[in-house]
Amino acid sequence: MNNKNKILPSFFRSLTLILSLSFSHVVSADAVVFMYHHFGVETYPSTNIRIEQFEAQIEYLEKNDYQIWSLEKIADHINTGVAIPDRIIALSIDDAYISVLTEAYPRLKRRGWPFTVFVATDGIGQQQSAYMSWGQMRSMKKNGVSFANHSSSHDYLIQRKPEESLENWKIRIKADIEKAQYRLEKELGNAPKLFAYPYGEYSIALKNIIEELGYIAFGQHSGAITINSDKHILPRYPMAERFASMGEFMIKADSRAMPQQQLQIIEPVITSLVPPRLELALAKSDAQLEQLSCYASHQGRMDINWLDKKNRRFSIQSKLPLPVGRSRYNCTAPSSSDGRYYWFSQLWIRPEQTNDPHVIPNRKNP
Repeated sequence: MNNKNKILPSFFRSLTLILSLSFSHVVSADAVVFMYHHFGVETYPSTNIRIEQFEAQIEYLEKNDYQIWSLEKIADHINTGVAIPDRIIALSIDDAYISVLTEAYPRLKRRGWPFTVFVATDGIGQQQSAYMSWGQMRSMKKNGVSFANHSSSHDYLIQRKPEESLENWKIRIKADIEKAQYRLEKELGNAPKLFAYPYGEYSIALKNIIEELGYIAFGQHSGAITINSDKHILPRYPMAERFASMGEFMIKADSRAMPQQQLQIIEPVITSLVPPRLELALAKSDAQLEQLSCYASHQGRMDINWLDKKNRRFSIQSKLPLPVGRSRYNCTAPSSSDGRYYWFSQLWIRPEQTNDPHVIPNRKNP
């Protein structure tokens, strides 16, 4: 990757990654999943990718010998424990907007590449100009496109309604997800047991529901996937105009999951103004930990507090309280053998202040 380093932004050259899963040493091959929404729709810059950006990305993957797998194939490897080969990429698209059909589909079909569209089923048929129709999806499915569960409501699923008990919340959320799966199977004949969290938001309680229902699930936090990843909160790299430069894309396509000594499932919902402190212990790898860098959303680089450098244990904490809505701690570190980056991302969600800490009102950040 020496040639690539010349064109990488200085942010990524200094950036370093760190965690993810449990490996005694990391020579693992990891899969990378990219996530898209709109294609060539300038009205939504936070979730849109420009056509020239998308074309440059898929041309790069095509010319550099990446294998494009379906999400189902990656899920099969995770379920069976079969190692994932190197240079595996999967493409996913959330919300089934019409530009998937008009812009992304022709370009991917031409290459014979599989991809998965996560569908929030209640919206289909209600806004014909915004979303694809069931008929259009049926036609695409015949050509190898997969359609999967994005809930029926596309609501903030982690939030409980005022005066709603925990048990009633669980019943409502299960019904929401199962309603979407039923509709997908009714309209399309079958649908994989894959789920994408709306807005990428999950909590441990929601993750447990997904596990109980038997889905493999994906968020919107960054990182690569190994067979040891938690299959109910798998990472994906969101692609939008601001974060779609070729330098960044190339690093992400080549990234690896950062190995932890022990896989940790951390509750992302925080109700305190005190910035969350994250402690991690890394497994042995060829990551250059002297170049480890961690960043907090909206705040920039964080100090790394080495608690036990010999055993690669450290903590990070943002200097300021995290804002209402979604934030992330992202860490990266380059490999000493090939310069590829190890990557870790932790989601945080801070609700608006309410009298009931369990109630999380609607938030406006997309």
